[in-house]
Amino acid sequence: MSERQILHVDMDAFYASVEERENPDLVGKPVIVAGAPRGRGVVSAANYVAREYGVRSAMPAAQALRLCPHGVFIPPRHALYAEVSRQIHRIFRYYTPLVEPLALDEAFLDVTASRRLFGPGFEIARRIKGEILQRTQLVASVGIAPNKFLAKLAGDVRKPDALVEVLPGEEQAFLDPLPASRIWGLGRRSVETLERIGVKTIADLRSQPESLLQELFGRTGEHVARLARGVDARPVVAEHEARSLSHETTFSVDLAEPGVMRAWLLELADQVASRARRAGLSGRTATIKVRFASFKTITRSQTFEQPTHSSRALRGAVDVLFKERLNVALEPVRLLGVGLSGFDQAQAVQDDLFGDADAVRDQEIDSVVDRARGRFGRDALRRGLAPRRTE
Repeated sequence: MSERQILHVDMDAFYASVEERENPDLVGKPVIVAGAPRGRGVVSAANYVAREYGVRSAMPAAQALRLCPHGVFIPPRHALYAEVSRQIHRIFRYYTPLVEPLALDEAFLDVTASRRLFGPGFEIARRIKGEILQRTQLVASVGIAPNKFLAKLAGDVRKPDALVEVLPGEEQAFLDPLPASRIWGLGRRSVETLERIGVKTIADLRSQPESLLQELFGRTGEHVARLARGVDARPVVAEHEARSLSHETTFSVDLAEPGVMRAWLLELADQVASRARRAGLSGRTATIKVRFASFKTITRSQTFEQPTHSSRALRGAVDVLFKERLNVALEPVRLLGVGLSGFDQAQAVQDDLFGDADAVRDQEIDSVVDRARGRFGRDALRRGLAPRRTE
């Protein structure tokens, strides 16, 4: 019973699957959730039919149109996806309070203590998959393992509709045949560097001296060596206990267009603000994170005068950080993230009740926008911060 059991639950092609559920005529067609393909839109999601044509998330919608001219392009309806996500998270919390959301469609669950009530982790995972399917008509992939890295990898390697467990003692047998690119933090250039010295699989990587990995990747080398051995001590941190909330997206192909990067950062800011409101948290510091193709990672932060969970405030801070404090023209980007930290729940309540007119108005706008988007779609109302979305 002392061995940790961690689940990683990831909804398969989430946005596109929700759209197929809403309109069954889409099933079997290449569904691409994106902004206008003839503008500067970005692909938010693609179903597995569209992926067969090379369409992927974060790709410019115009490129997706060239690859799949007969694809069905649907504007994203994030409020709808958020409502479905809330249904799914209610299922998670029935089995454990230790739920760490990574995005609307993805979360870690620590079910170590839950086994006394619900049985082993594999049984809990099976029940969660079944309940998600029954209540939402959507399919989830689940990995079960003693730590977060292995749990995520277990579900990923057999998507879609995965249910895969890595048992204690089987870590290396599971990891060794996999390509080295499966290690978190190894980008395309890092993998190319390893291939030049004959390292192709995780088994090859594990056989390398840690000193060599540190020489190649600096401080990241120690992290890479631990993961290659299946070691990951990070706990699952429940949202209400988090010191910060953040969303990150790693792109399968590096981004080179600043307009696409900005669009993703603003979308991530919306998601983080929404999570903060759901958790009853307000933060003092907004942060953006950028990992370049070279694996160099930088962050930029801005502190608010008062704690906030306003979408307008967070999007505004992210936009300023991107435009004024970050030079992304030098090289392509492989990861973007947005975070909110410096939580003060007591101050957050005071601001909500007695804050200035702008804060009260922002709260009212967030509430109205969330409800309108949930009923009429993402573009039912637009925020005054940014120009009209062309994607």
